[in-house]
Amino acid sequence: MLKILRIQRNVLPLRFVKRMYSSSLMNTLTPFSSPLYVMSKPVGSLCNLSCKYCYYLEKSHLYNGHEDHRNFLMSEETLEEFIRQYIEAQTQPQVLFTWHGGEPLMRPLSFYQRVLELQRRYAGGHLIDNCLQTNGTLLTDEWCKFFHDNNWLIGISIDGPQEFHDEYRRARGNQPSFYKVMRGIELLKKHDVEWNVMGVVNDFNADYPLDVYHFYKDIGARYIQFTPIIERLVPHADGRHLASMADAEEGDLADFSVSPEQYAHFACGIFNEWVRQDVGEVYVQLFDSTLARWMGEAPGVCSMAETCGHAAVIEHNGDIFSCDHFVFPEYLLGNIHQDSITAMMYSQRQRDFGTAKRSRLPRQCRECEWLFACNGGCPKDRFRTTADGEDGLNYLCEGYRRFFHHVAPYMDFMKEELLHQRPPANVMQWAKK
Repeated sequence: MLKILRIQRNVLPLRFVKRMYSSSLMNTLTPFSSPLYVMSKPVGSLCNLSCKYCYYLEKSHLYNGHEDHRNFLMSEETLEEFIRQYIEAQTQPQVLFTWHGGEPLMRPLSFYQRVLELQRRYAGGHLIDNCLQTNGTLLTDEWCKFFHDNNWLIGISIDGPQEFHDEYRRARGNQPSFYKVMRGIELLKKHDVEWNVMGVVNDFNADYPLDVYHFYKDIGARYIQFTPIIERLVPHADGRHLASMADAEEGDLADFSVSPEQYAHFACGIFNEWVRQDVGEVYVQLFDSTLARWMGEAPGVCSMAETCGHAAVIEHNGDIFSCDHFVFPEYLLGNIHQDSITAMMYSQRQRDFGTAKRSRLPRQCRECEWLFACNGGCPKDRFRTTADGEDGLNYLCEGYRRFFHHVAPYMDFMKEELLHQRPPANVMQWAKK
C-alpha cells in the first residue's frame, strides 16, 4: 500500500510506488483508497522551532483563554478515545496513523509506546501502520531504535542545502537548525529507519531547483515531496494572522510565498533531470501523482484530486477540523468526546466541504485542458480572479499550466508504456534521444 505522511499538500511519502516504474504494474493505491483519514496533533502547535512560514504555530490562539488547554498536550483519555474510534471507523484492513505537529517528538517516547499498546488493544484484526512527520532536530539513538523496531515511516522536513534551509527554518532565538536536522538524518540511516523528505518551496529556494534536488539525492533521499508555500495575511482579533477561505478581506501575500512563475521554474527544472536520469530510482510526489492523473487514477496528493474532505485533523483536545489547512473556527466539525469520528467525517457538512472543491470551480477551470490533472488545486489557494472576473482561481494556476504543458509529452509516453505492459522507466532513453 502507498503509505503517506501528510495527506494534502503537506507530506506524501511515496512508499512502494517503485513497482510503477520498474514493471508494467500501475498500482497506485492512495490515501483515497481509504474511506477516511484523520491526522493527529498530539502536541497541538507546540514546536521547538519557529519557522517563519509555519502555518500551524499560531493555532494556539484558537485555545487562548481555555485553561484546560494551556499545555496543548493530548491527554491519555483523548488518545485512547481517538485510537479506538479511528480504528472502528475504518472499513478496510489497513489503518494508517500519522503523528504531526507542531513537533510530535516533544512528547516523550513513553507516549508513543502507549500508542502502540492502545493500537494493539483496539486493532480488531486490522493491520496498523504509523507515520510521523518531524523537523528531525530531536531525534536520538533511542528514538530511531524505536522507529526501526516498530516499522515506523519518518518524514523529515528539510528545505535543501544549509543556506536555503536556514533561511526560514530556525529555532526560537533565531538559531539555525540545519546541522541538527542533518544529525537526525544520519541517526535514521544508522538505525535503518525508513524515511523521506518534505521540502517547502518558497520565494528563496524556488530559484535553485537543481541545487535542492541534487542535495536531496546526495543525502540519500529517494522519496521526495515538494510543498509550495502560499499564505495570505489577514489579522484577526484573537491574534491569528493567516487568512482562511472564510475571510472576505483580500489580504497581503506573505513575503515567503512562492510565485507561480517560480513554482513552474522549480518543478520543470527538477523534472528535466528526473525524467532523463532518475525515473524508478527517485520518487517525487508531484511527478508520480501527475502520471497517476494521466492514467485516470487517483493521485497520491489530495490537492490534485477531484474532491477533498476525506482527510481531517484532530487537535490535542479531541477537536476535529475539516482539513489540516482549515484549522479555523468555521471549519470545526466537533469533538470526539461528544461526537464520533464516523459521524463527523460522514456528516453533510464535511461532504459539502469536500464536494465544494469541484462545484465551485470557475468556468476558466472547467474549460481548461489541464483540469483532469490539477482539478483546480487546493481550495485554500483559490483566492485569485479569472480573466473574466470570476472568483475562485488558484493562485498557482499559471504555474500549474506551464508545468503540465511541459511534462505532457513525457507523461503521454509513460502512459503508453504502461498501457502496453512495458515499464514507464523506458522514458529515460526516449527523453535523452
